[in-house]
Amino acid sequence: QVQLVESGGGLVQAGGSLRLSCAASGRTFSSSAMGWFRQAPGKEREFVAAIRWSGSSTYYADSVKGRFTISRDNAKNTVYLQMNSLKPEDTAVYYCAAGDDGGMDYWGKGTLVTVSS
Repeated sequence: QVQLVESGGGLVQAGGSLRLSCAASGRTFSSSAMGWFRQAPGKEREFVAAIRWSGSSTYYADSVKGRFTISRDNAKNTVYLQMNSLKPEDTAVYYCAAGDDGGMDYWGKGTLVTVSS
């Protein structure tokens, strides 16, 4: 089992920044990648960004490319999502997930990000 705890959400004005953190514990070695997903009110959950625990590969949704940056600290088993130039449409509950190329197996409970216009 892998436990994931997100933090860093909150209320920010459009154009502002937030940094989300995801602390992983448990059998973290069983997952090769970590990702961030989000779900806006009335919408389906969507992919935001992903990163592998090893190497330099990162992946982003087109909607956040150039504004969001995913990074990791292997020593702390923590993954971050730096969000800049936030827009009202970025408002959502952001979820951290762990898994591999076959899909995400573990999910956090989410942290709410609200961007006001």
